[in-house]
Amino acid sequence: MLKSLPNLLTGARLVLALGVLVVLAWAAGIGEGALRLELQTWAFIGFAVAAVTDFFDGWLARLLNAQSTLGAILDPIADKALVAVAIVGLVAVGAPGAALPGGLILVREFAVSALRETLAPRGIALPVTLLAKWKTTLQLTALGLMLFVPTWPQWGLPCGPALTARVGDGALGLLWLAAAITVWTGIEYALAARRALRG
Repeated sequence: MLKSLPNLLTGARLVLALGVLVVLAWAAGIGEGALRLELQTWAFIGFAVAAVTDFFDGWLARLLNAQSTLGAILDPIADKALVAVAIVGLVAVGAPGAALPGGLILVREFAVSALRETLAPRGIALPVTLLAKWKTTLQLTALGLMLFVPTWPQWGLPCGPALTARVGDGALGLLWLAAAITVWTGIEYALAARRALRG
């Protein structure tokens, strides 16, 4: 039972990603107001919980010696689904500035996935680099902050237009950093694939 816990957490991340998408789509379909703010708050909470499972499923798999083929397949799918859902949701609710860095992240993720699928039948693997692992953490952190910014008043924190704007600018800057690193790791994978094909 314990050895199935990592895969259960990964599955829960996929379910939470779907829930975040539904809640953000709902919020996007209504005007400004208390209900929209509450929906965005729940979307942030769901995203934060899902992002935390990204650490614990891998950690538990190593701790319990429960690495599995299913887990190896599901984990990157769950990661990409959560990132994609957050980006689409942020654009849907009109998060300022999220569309371009978010679009760059999505294009890179789809491109690298397609590259892996193309190379796999040839017996060429593209091992995950350390920087690529960190970029996932940075993506989740940046997207979590972008989801958090509109919910700022809900948490009883000091707020005001100037402070909220500064926090929003910081979150957007972090998202751009995540996008830059994401694109860079995509270029690294493309170069590695080119070398492997030439070899």
